[in-house]
Amino acid sequence: MGRRKVGNPLAFAVLGSLGERPMHPYEISTMLKARGKDGSIKLNYGSLYSVVTALEKNGFVEAVETVREGNRPERTVYAITQAGREEFDDWLAELLGTPEKDFSQLEAGLAYLPAFAPDRVAELLERRAGVLEQEIAKLEGMHDVMRSKKLPEVFWIESEFRVELLRTEVRFARRLAERIRTDDLEGTAFWRRTHDLVAELGVQPADLLKDPVKYFGDDFAWLREVPPEAQ
Repeated sequence: MGRRKVGNPLAFAVLGSLGERPMHPYEISTMLKARGKDGSIKLNYGSLYSVVTALEKNGFVEAVETVREGNRPERTVYAITQAGREEFDDWLAELLGTPEKDFSQLEAGLAYLPAFAPDRVAELLERRAGVLEQEIAKLEGMHDVMRSKKLPEVFWIESEFRVELLRTEVRFARRLAERIRTDDLEGTAFWRRTHDLVAELGVQPADLLKDPVKYFGDDFAWLREVPPEAQ
């Protein structure tokens, strides 16, 4: 994947909006919010103008007229260019067809899970799951409204995708919390014992790993096989 001249995801939304008809930035912002697209693409009105300017600079959009409504300031109306349509088509194909690594906050936290004591981690995971369940309920309520208005699902399928991701995360978080509490997660006994010893002896975890059998017993002799640079 090559680097795009204007890589902000908001630029993708702007191109998609202007692909329907020419608009001024405020109109684009209003339409994105009205359609709920701000739930999928971060919409910042202040940066919207910067994005439009960058798109114009690179030939993806062009100013076609200036309009004034009542006593409001003049607003510039932009239209997508042929280059902009090609950029949007290529971008959409990439987003739909080419997987990309998403750096999840939860995944980053899991990478350093043992830094907290097991019971605290389990509590935090349960708290996270509860917050996510509230978001799921909110989204499902919105979906019910859309269905009641007979709005085709194709126009809000990205929200269904979000719900599926959240459900998966909730299941994972609650299951992991339970596995930690019951020591079913492999390595939890060592993890728990490490925090107990740190609290009891006032030493650092690295000190315990210098002589693991002394502190943890023969059941943890496998720690001797851990490369020094990993300790």
